[in-house]
Amino acid sequence: MTSKRVGRLAALTALPVALLAVAGSAPVFAEETPAYQIDLEQLNDSGSKGTVLLSARGTDLTVWIKSEGMVPGQPSAQHLHGSTEGHDFVCPDDSADTNGDGILNNTEATVHYGDINIALTVSGDTDAATSGLAVDRMPVADKEGKIAYKRTIPVSQDVIDHIKDLHVVQHGIDPNNNDKYDFEGAGKSELDPALPQEATAPTNCGEVKGAAVGSVPVGGIETGSGAAGNGVSPGTMIGVAGAASAVAAGALIVVRRRVAVKAGGAS
Repeated sequence: MTSKRVGRLAALTALPVALLAVAGSAPVFAEETPAYQIDLEQLNDSGSKGTVLLSARGTDLTVWIKSEGMVPGQPSAQHLHGSTEGHDFVCPDDSADTNGDGILNNTEATVHYGDINIALTVSGDTDAATSGLAVDRMPVADKEGKIAYKRTIPVSQDVIDHIKDLHVVQHGIDPNNNDKYDFEGAGKSELDPALPQEATAPTNCGEVKGAAVGSVPVGGIETGSGAAGNGVSPGTMIGVAGAASAVAAGALIVVRRRVAVKAGGAS
């Protein structure tokens, strides 16, 4: 076999190896940037539902939310609820309506999903104490009752360490179906009598299900409304890496077979 042919075969053999090295690095990137999906399910017979993706890089947490069935044109308070001390909280069901008035209010539900940990505002701070009821800085549903939200916020290391113990809850219901929050539907909020109960009662809740399951919801921007955004999910990255790995492995087998045949026929 000539030296020129040997060099060409060596180069072909090295290419799949390089592809495998690149493909193998993608899962490492995914591990450094863990992502968790949450499926939002209705409370208070609201008909609302949605999908959330939480992605952490260091102590920066990016939150994507896409939901529907919200009250059109109305703001929706939304939060990360739960504990960063290892306590187990869950989303409530209808049995949590302990006073039997037909409305699961936030006080009744908090027993199950825990206190506000982070207020998912569209701007300004996210502190539970100062922004938990900052309705003027919460995302507003469009005329079809849909919300698209994305924001990256700095959080404590405790939040990152206990992200699986936290839940996303959106608030705002319309039991009298007049497309607005008013005092006629459910009276005053037990949290703030200046607000209608409709504005603070939970409309949906979701718990973290696992790491990197599903894709990034698209359509949100920092303000929670407007032009659609584009993104690549960690799941997609892993899928691409897997495909590259399979192609590289196949190419390597073909090259080795060709080398064996040529070597057998060489004098």
